[in-house]
Amino acid sequence: MDSNIIITVGRQIGSGGSAIAQLLATKFDAKLYDREILNLAARESGFCEEFFEENDERKGFFKSLQQFHFPLFGRNNIYHNDFSQENLYLFQCDAIRKAAAKSSCVFVGRTADYVLRDMANVVNVFVTASMDSRVAEIARRRNLSTEKAQKYISEGESSRASYYNYYTGKRWGHSESYDLCIDSSKLGLEATADFIAEYVRQAVGRGQTTASHE
Repeated sequence: MDSNIIITVGRQIGSGGSAIAQLLATKFDAKLYDREILNLAARESGFCEEFFEENDERKGFFKSLQQFHFPLFGRNNIYHNDFSQENLYLFQCDAIRKAAAKSSCVFVGRTADYVLRDMANVVNVFVTASMDSRVAEIARRRNLSTEKAQKYISEGESSRASYYNYYTGKRWGHSESYDLCIDSSKLGLEATADFIAEYVRQAVGRGQTTASHE
């Protein structure tokens, strides 16, 4: 497998998807891009990273735009740039494409599966888990009651799905949007990462073999 390997990881909240992505990056000696992509997009655009953080996998950012002071725009000015939520998304897309072109990468969320849909050697994975395990994980991680953890998951995933569906025209979390969907609560994080890694090796290897015979 001589070409870059690109893995995109969509994930339910509390499923361990981000941790699994980190394990995959190690296995493939790949760069991991989770929130790091926001910094790259900020540098490419000249806009302050705070704007990308506020827009991160959620719609409705501009409803709260007034809370920011203009100096946060860095060297750009809202009155002299075509500034919009959609343009922030486009800057982020450009950053994802540039990163994927340079080396093997693992991207977490941020519609990377859609952004890189025309690239070779891309495997799109969605990590899910049982609701009980996700609630328990979020309650532990954020020191919340079971009820508040459930609310946190519900609201967060509603925002994430709205963002993904709006920009991709696909459905977040539905199997037709991904190459592999896997329940991490069945195997645990390490074994789930091993399973995905083997799938990626087989999928990418077969793709290269097919191409060599064309």
